[in-house]
Amino acid sequence: AIDEVIRIYERLQRERPRRDPRFRLEHCTMITDDLVRRIKALGAIPTPFSTYVYWHGEKMKEYGAERLDRMFALRSFLDAGIRATQASDYPPGPFEPMMALQSEVTRTDSRGNVWGPRQRITIEEALRVGTINGAYASFEERLKGTIEAGKLADLTVLGRDPLREAASSLIGIPIERTMTGGRWVFEA
Repeated sequence: AIDEVIRIYERLQRERPRRDPRFRLEHCTMITDDLVRRIKALGAIPTPFSTYVYWHGEKMKEYGAERLDRMFALRSFLDAGIRATQASDYPPGPFEPMMALQSEVTRTDSRGNVWGPRQRITIEEALRVGTINGAYASFEERLKGTIEAGKLADLTVLGRDPLREAASSLIGIPIERTMTGGRWVFEA
């Protein structure tokens, strides 16, 4: 399916080229080296499921180690210089952002089983994928993605610093407050 969508995007760019189209690849789950090369050439933005490894890990064992190392492939995308972001696909999978962060960093399921370890990314990279890259994917990088004067002030205050937390306990970091558009909309 990803190959077919990329072929359509490639044809569109040949027939009606757009500057900076930022084609998105939702559910970009299973990749190959050729797909990564073509995604990079298009400037497309893959949005793999971020919570699936944690939430559905045990269900994925039938894919085998080789295929699991090509699923939800944030490491491959980032190493290729692709601005990937994340997706939750709620309700088939949960949307909890700290679960997504832990899943991307550890590639472990809720029981501690490791699935596709070659695709692990760092905590810093996971934070960028979910913030800066997310804003870029929706053409909103001038409004969101970073905390700067003149931007919308969409932010979350965490109970602990994820950069100082063990990767295996990121899911337990509480969300203390959430601000949207400069207004506090949630407080624990």
